[in-house]
Amino acid sequence: MPHSLVEPAGSRLIASLTTNPTHQEWLEQALQLALHNRQQGGRPFAALLVRDNQLVTSAVNGMHQDGDPTRHAELEALRQASQVGPLAGAIVYASGHPCPMCLSALVMNGIAAVYYAFDNEDAAPFGFDSTAAYQKLGLPLAPPPLPLIKLPSPLAAAELYGAPDHA
Repeated sequence: MPHSLVEPAGSRLIASLTTNPTHQEWLEQALQLALHNRQQGGRPFAALLVRDNQLVTSAVNGMHQDGDPTRHAELEALRQASQVGPLAGAIVYASGHPCPMCLSALVMNGIAAVYYAFDNEDAAPFGFDSTAAYQKLGLPLAPPPLPLIKLPSPLAAAELYGAPDHA
């Protein structure tokens, strides 16, 4: 069953993809969306939800729009894609490692795997890691609840996240 692309305001693909994109190409699209979102005043996060190597939806972190702390890119992608069809078996490509809230939603909806560019260690100098939340909740990531696969990023963390947080 083909899925249509769902694109709400604030999330768009920067460049068209090849016929059969690789995991790396999908991830690079997510990174471009995240970078664009940061350049537009948002947080530097984006996610693509892909099924059968076809884009179902793309989303960016929308917390800055209305102050809703649940408007993480992965949750926005899940919300949008659920309007199109079942989510089980889909793959998510995210600019960063999912936080506990997003990871729980991904697991609960049967997402097959998450490919991401930056982990908590990469994001920590910029104030964007979720290590403390994982620790407070007592959620170990070993073994991961679904495949969490870090791929190389063509961007440095500072290019995406901005200046390090020196608080």
